[in-house]
Formats: sequence, structure tokens, C-alpha cells
Amino acid sequence: MVAILGYSRPQILAAVQQMYSTVAATPDVPFHFPVGAKACRRLGYPPEQTDALPAETLARFAGVGYPFRADAVRPGDRVLDIGAGAGNDALIARRRVGPEGRVIALDLTAGMTRRLATAARRAGVDALDVVQGSAEQLPLPEASVDSITSNGALNLVPDKRRAVAEMFRVLRPGGRLQLADVVIHRPVSVDCHEDPRLWVECVVGATVKEELLALFAEAGFEEIRVVGEHDYFALSPSAQTREVAASFGAHAIEVGMRRGETAPSRARRWRHRLDPRRAWRRVQRRGLAGLAALGLALLSCYGTLALVALLPLLGLGLALDEGLWAGTIALFVLLTLAALAAGIRRHRASLPTLLGAAGGGLVLHALFVDYRALVELSGFVLLASAVAWDLRRRRRREAQVLGLEETP
Repeated sequence: MVAILGYSRPQILAAVQQMYSTVAATPDVPFHFPVGAKACRRLGYPPEQTDALPAETLARFAGVGYPFRADAVRPGDRVLDIGAGAGNDALIARRRVGPEGRVIALDLTAGMTRRLATAARRAGVDALDVVQGSAEQLPLPEASVDSITSNGALNLVPDKRRAVAEMFRVLRPGGRLQLADVVIHRPVSVDCHEDPRLWVECVVGATVKEELLALFAEAGFEEIRVVGEHDYFALSPSAQTREVAASFGAHAIEVGMRRGETAPSRARRWRHRLDPRRAWRRVQRRGLAGLAALGLALLSCYGTLALVALLPLLGLGLALDEGLWAGTIALFVLLTLAALAAGIRRHRASLPTLLGAAGGGLVLHALFVDYRALVELSGFVLLASAVAWDLRRRRRREAQVLGLEETP
């Protein structure tokens, strides 16, 4: 896989449309993701559901899970299927809602919507509306549907927060949502989010599982529960896709939830978004824990020195416990070294950790054995060099896995 950087958002969407237009036109061509009836069954669809589907739509199945495990679609519902694709889930939902219900099948790709409309007409399916549109701007009024289903669509949407807000808007209060989607254990950090080839690999556009669930909670969804998880990429015929997915812990989840009665206030949304626990988890997942710990060590050391020097100028004094001060600096130095050691598992290089250990040793020697300012400063310089080296190795390894750089 060769990546071409610098693409715009419209070009990313065009690449996604092109990929799934190809699925619509020639489903028998090998893809990097599983397609067709076999994939549908292996993802958990019961035979009684797949056997009732038209062969032409089943052959173009490209979902990532079985969202109906969440049981959000009920008799009499008006259902929206976001990213309906060939329409298999929309047709299953149509049977579930019964004669009093209705299904709206929405997809970004014109080729998919045309084929679904034709297949539904041939099969004599009524109360099924096929619409071409974007998840980021749903062409529906507020509170106009009872339930939403989606299968493998959200990870291909650039603005996920906006798409989730749109789902909340069109669902009635108390309405239900079910989806299957791709998530990752750690985010993609190298500069490749504008590469359309990597977006259609379904990994670059995926969100860390906890962050995805937090997006829905932030928007006002309640009773969020994961009802299934599986290694979707194990079904991929592409060895490279399986390797990329494994390196980021990519897998599929099936989730169910309920729309809250009212939208949360802006203050509540920002409070949820700025939760320091979420911020620290993001720092850890992006491999920035070493940088954060080093920053705190420098702040504890030189920031405190600056404070001690400045306060007398303001007529203030500070009683400093030197033992506590030294212990705090040492703690953050040791946390920096622990983060460097954890980096070995990512990039398989021990030299950054050894350099960091040398720098950390100098700092600790200055703190607890024989204080010399130059020795302490030299230790921090070595420690900073080690952190920068570790970050560079992490990003380089990630780029190699994604195919952005050749493995030496």
C-alpha cells in the first residue's frame, strides 16, 4: 500500500464512494475487507435472515458486524439505516417493523442506492425509502425516527462528532440506536489522516473504543452497552490489512443505546470533553506519556526555582520542603523512564531507554548524592533527547506498519 498525503476532505469522501461503488458494481473482485454472503454469516447473521435476502444484495454485503444483536428495531418503528450499502440491514429491518413500520435506507454512494432501489422494487418490498445522503447532514426532520441502525459506516465518516449529533437530532426522545463499527485500542498518530487509501482501509478513520462510546454519551445518549466484540479483520483476505489492524488493535464492536429525553447543555458537553481522566488516557494511547512526565519533571524542578526567585520580588515568601521537592522531581523522572521502557514494545529499540536511563541517573545523582546544577541540566538534556528519540521511533514504526515508509 502506497500512501499519497495531502488530500482534502472531499477527496477522502470521493475515495470512500469509489471503493463502495466498486463493491456495488463488481462484488466478486477481491477486496481488503470481507464481502458477501459468507462474510454475513460469519459475522453472526442467522440463516433465516440471510436466506430471505435477495442474492444480489447479499453478494454486496460489506458490514463489519451484526448490529441487530442490540435489538433496537421494533414492530411499528420508523427506522433509519445509516450507511445502508447494498441494503441487507434495511431489508431485515423492514421485515422486523412489520406492516405498520417504515425504513429509510441512506447511503453516500450512488451506485449502492441505485442497486438497492432496484432490488427492493424487484422483490416487491414496500415502505422502504432509499436516499443518497451523508451521515454528517441527515436529510430528515428532528425527532422523526424511532430507531437507527448502522453497520460499518461511522468509521468512514470524517466528522464523527457531527454525525453522532445528527443521530441524536433525528431520533425521537427515548428512541433506540444500534450499530456495528470498527474501533481501535490506540489511535493512529502519524500524519496520514488525509490519505484516502488509508481511510478505506477502515483503520485510520476508526476511533478508540472508549472515545467512541464517550462521543455518544457526550451527545446525550444513555444506557450505552457493548453487546458484542469480535476480530473482524481476521476475515480479511489481505495479509497487509490484517497486520495493520493487529498493530492498532482494530476490531469490531456491536453497541446499543437509547436517546436521552433532552440534549445536554453546552457546559455539560464541554465538562465531559475536558475530563482530565480522558485527557490522560489520550496522552497514554498516543505514546506521549514520556513527554508529559518529562514536562512535569522540568516544571517541578525549574518552575519551582523560578517561583522561589520571583515571589520575594512580590513581597511574598515560600517555605520549601527540599526533600518533598526532590522526591517529586524524582517521581516524574522515573515515570519518564517507565514510559521510555514501554516504548521498546512498540519500536523494538532499547537505545532511547538506555540514553534516558543515563540522563535520569545524572538527575537523581544531583538530587540525592552531590548537587551540581550543570550535572542536573545535562541529565535533563539527555532525558529530553531520549524522549524525542523514542517518539521518532514510535512514529517511524507506525509509518512502516501503515506502508508509509519502507522497513529497513
